[in-house]
Amino acid sequence: MTDVRIETERLILRPVEMADFPRWAEFMADEESARFLGGGQKPAAAWRGFMSMAGAWHLTGVSMFSVVEKSSGLWVGRLGPWTPLDWPGTEVGWGLHRDAWGKGYAVEGASAAIDYAFDVLGWDDVIHCIDPDNRPSQKVAERLGSTNRGAGRMPAPYEDHPVDIWGQDRATWKARR
Repeated sequence: MTDVRIETERLILRPVEMADFPRWAEFMADEESARFLGGGQKPAAAWRGFMSMAGAWHLTGVSMFSVVEKSSGLWVGRLGPWTPLDWPGTEVGWGLHRDAWGKGYAVEGASAAIDYAFDVLGWDDVIHCIDPDNRPSQKVAERLGSTNRGAGRMPAPYEDHPVDIWGQDRATWKARR
């Protein structure tokens, strides 16, 4: 799966690589960036999440992409398909390093990832698990054409974290594209 690569106007989406870890750890240590991802993490905890993404690519062929800014070659986040055990649906999620906020990268990258989920993975539905207080991610979901389907429940150990399930089906996505 290491040869999967999607290019948008400004971004490269590809599986995680070891060289991504320093910026990944920085992203996950930032309390504000990781606020809705369980809070800031020490490098050892970030390492486990990083390796989970790499392992998911290897074992299932489905995981979030590393997001690389074309103009600089800088790792700016991770986004894309994500289907952990007992997850509430087939998700395309996003999380960007603070220095990438406000540039439209989440919508640009998530749009390409949703195309990938429907066209390559054959998914019929895409969700986004969003904390009810996370207005920036809600705006991304709205720009993608997703709607709030109501409160959802995450699997352990996240079952106490409030989440709304946003989403859309393939037909809705294709009609907007």
